[in-house]
Amino acid sequence: MPDSTIPFHTAAGETLSEGQGAYLDGFFAGLKNRGYRFSDLAPIPDMPSALPSEPDLIPEERLKRELHPLDSYPLLLQHAAAHQAPDKENTYRFKWHGLFYLSPTKEGFMARLRIPGGALRSFQLRELATIADTLTSGYIQITTRSNLQMRLIQPKDAPEFLRRVQAIGLHTRGAGADNVRNLTCDATSGVDVEELIETLPLVEELAACILHQREFYDLPRKFNIALHGGGSIPTLEETNDIGFRAVRVPAGPAEVPPGVYFRAAVGGATGHKAFASDLGVLIPPDRLVATACAMLRVYLQNGNRSDRKKARLKHLLEHWSLHQFLEATESQLGIKLPRVHGFEDQEENRRVPRPHPHVGIHPQKQAGLFWIGASVPVGQLTSKQMRRVAELAELYGSGEIRLTVWQSLILPNIREAFIETVARALKKIGFDTRQSNLRSGFVACTGNSYCKFAGANTKGHALELMDYLDRRVQLDVPVNVHLTGCPNSCAQHYIGDLGLLGAKVKVNGESVEGYHIFVGGGFGSQTTVGRQLFQGVSVAMLPFTMEKILQGFLAHRHPGESFRGFTTRHDVRTLQELLG
Repeated sequence: MPDSTIPFHTAAGETLSEGQGAYLDGFFAGLKNRGYRFSDLAPIPDMPSALPSEPDLIPEERLKRELHPLDSYPLLLQHAAAHQAPDKENTYRFKWHGLFYLSPTKEGFMARLRIPGGALRSFQLRELATIADTLTSGYIQITTRSNLQMRLIQPKDAPEFLRRVQAIGLHTRGAGADNVRNLTCDATSGVDVEELIETLPLVEELAACILHQREFYDLPRKFNIALHGGGSIPTLEETNDIGFRAVRVPAGPAEVPPGVYFRAAVGGATGHKAFASDLGVLIPPDRLVATACAMLRVYLQNGNRSDRKKARLKHLLEHWSLHQFLEATESQLGIKLPRVHGFEDQEENRRVPRPHPHVGIHPQKQAGLFWIGASVPVGQLTSKQMRRVAELAELYGSGEIRLTVWQSLILPNIREAFIETVARALKKIGFDTRQSNLRSGFVACTGNSYCKFAGANTKGHALELMDYLDRRVQLDVPVNVHLTGCPNSCAQHYIGDLGLLGAKVKVNGESVEGYHIFVGGGFGSQTTVGRQLFQGVSVAMLPFTMEKILQGFLAHRHPGESFRGFTTRHDVRTLQELLG
């Protein structure tokens, strides 16, 4: 075939037949006529391989290839029948079903639900309370992803737990391990007077796409996605692997008609001191779900599977430019996304986050209706409290409950005549609707009561700190305090005004619980990684140290200055002198 356009004449070690040659000759002639070359079909050389060779696969990836963890449900049934704790391999696999075996801290499973956008109905909350009483310890926790966790489910009860959760329209599929975690958005979506667009419908659509596409249950590592529609409560989208933020584009030189679009930022992971970086595009709302799925596929195909410590999207972006990631996303989409050129200078300055906006009584966009935000101390709930919240939502609202990333809850659609009734009822069960400059800003991870990674009892210490500091410090400005038990930073200590990282501390030769203390973190338009102020403060000294920090702030700040503003204004050595 002297005039052939075929770039090769053998396949699998055998010479092409005349028929095969004729077919391929026509195929490559067509490519040539369209201006393509065979080399255009080759992989881009600087893109890392999605799947390393078999010897380089880490144990977790080998397990996934031996048996897809979604197919491990029969093993879960076997363990239940034998009332048997899972071995190491199945402990990993069962995380795809939202079940985390707590050994050696406790014997039993922790279950993490999937509640897209943190939106619940009263009947769901009521049944979860019953499940908590009959199948768990009754200990329920609101997470920093607007979600719920329930603990100490015995192996024999795990299948029944999953069935009962699914019976009320919820599930646990992919709630842990190498999957997309609970999707978060504006807790006041649809009712917030400040929002630019409702994000809950988009989150629910994206959740359905992920649920029904098996490919998204084999990511290199965990993956977080958040949407912020401009509502009053921050969603911390810049701390996620992908964060979408709504903006209003005015008439002008932008590439798109005026209207509401989403900016996209990628690579956030505050446990790694990384905030997401903006991609420089404007995404129409009707393309957001497809764009998110395209980004997921880029990560799925190119993320690191040979080193779990380097497997987050952040790590892929250390090898790729943002432009490369955007090009790969657009290749998946099949379209080019509009750029922000001409809009960048017109975008209004981002609103400085209001402190503790998740607590209080607020008018809705619907005339005559209000949403009530209640503080839930460090996110801990009892089944009795859950039933009462469900009852209040039904009696005085629309039967809706929203969970926030601040470990609190919201009751929307409350008529003005019922505001005081609902507020008093919530206060009676321990959930205050009055904004507190201290208590409203506490966030705490699970801690070592139930997590083997935690170096301290974060929730217990947070509650003790609240009581101690409330009695001794009269703050006139709000302060956020984040307690996290380990460097994974589930409570995001790096973004708190005060961030406490659990650690083991030596006191008189003995190892005791303690914390490293960070100050000056921020989020939203004030993204800042907190700086370490003090190292290795024992739990015994923690209340006094925190009191000195806050009293020192009040004594040395400028009039009306925020804690973050004060700490940002000084270097660490000066702060140690002023606050130590």
